[in-house]
Amino acid sequence: MKTRQMLKPIVIAAAMAITAPLYAAPDDSVPEQPDKAFEKLDTDRDGFISRDEAAKRYRFVRALSEADDNRDGRLDREEFVKAQSIYDRMRAGTFVSDRVITAKVKAALVKNRDVSALAVKVDTHDGIVLLSGFVNNEQQALRAHEIAASIAGVKSVKSNLVVKS
Repeated sequence: MKTRQMLKPIVIAAAMAITAPLYAAPDDSVPEQPDKAFEKLDTDRDGFISRDEAAKRYRFVRALSEADDNRDGRLDREEFVKAQSIYDRMRAGTFVSDRVITAKVKAALVKNRDVSALAVKVDTHDGIVLLSGFVNNEQQALRAHEIAASIAGVKSVKSNLVVKS
């Protein structure tokens, strides 16, 4: 009983310390930090991201086109937030698509008896499949290339397969 009575003030003090910041007045003295990505792209420092500036980031021009609400060919800070969201969604979608393509190529290699799926490593980036590893002969290398190229979504196949001697 005495322990409970002794702990009660400590618990109350801890609760007040935790909740006090929730009720404190906002600190207006801290300036808002500018968005670093916007600042990095806005190389001419005019407060807008032009198409040329957006082109410095891979595939960002497409996001600019979708987010440019007033159709002036450039993004202000508000439009940039929208463009950044679109860009992030596009990148996430590409990542998922690449993972699916890799899985489909690996599954097709497993089904095929001509090529050892364990000997071939498959990586995909933006729909481009990279095959690497060791195969027994040139026919296996060609067959692995054909299998990868036959998968939907594959833009091209690069082969770094090495024929064992």
